[in-house]
Amino acid sequence: MTDTPTSMHSPSNATAPRHALLRVCVAIPLLVSFGIAALLLVRLGAGDPSLVPSALVGRPSPQFALAPLDGLSTLGRPGLSSADLRSGHVTIVNVFASWCTECHNEHQALLTLAGDRALQERGVKVAGIVYKDDPGKALAYLVAKGNPFAQVGTDRSGRVGIDFGVYGVPETYVVRGDGTIVYKLVGGISDATRPALMAAIAKAERP
Repeated sequence: MTDTPTSMHSPSNATAPRHALLRVCVAIPLLVSFGIAALLLVRLGAGDPSLVPSALVGRPSPQFALAPLDGLSTLGRPGLSSADLRSGHVTIVNVFASWCTECHNEHQALLTLAGDRALQERGVKVAGIVYKDDPGKALAYLVAKGNPFAQVGTDRSGRVGIDFGVYGVPETYVVRGDGTIVYKLVGGISDATRPALMAAIAKAERP
């Protein structure tokens, strides 16, 4: 009687590679998800928008010249440029859009800043950059809610926003009178973020 030869490919040996491949396929999406979560934590500064780093803090603002928002009357000259940020006084530059919910939420805080008598007496002004927005909608937004900006420039392509390192609106920058960016706030101005913003303004005013 001839012995039956043992199979060279038992079921357990055949399925092992498939199980290993399945584990790899499951692990890859998990690793990608963890990576995205880590990046979001960095982007959000662990819940504190003021902790988000910016390569431009401590450096001159980018060179730019933005057209005005047609139909909007401002106290300063029409449009906004990097030259305006080097006029000798501190400027609070707010990047906003009418389609941005958080911009609506922070708008009253901007109006309060613009109406702050102490800041006005020290020459601090608030300027706005309309980011990737329809000019008509941006104009209607400011007309309806009130215009806190001494000057407004329109950045329809988002090119200037990229140069500033904008993550997403709203963002606010404090710029020294010589054009140097001293502070960046990602997210809206609120009771929680206002103290750091005011401290940055005071710092920008020091020689």
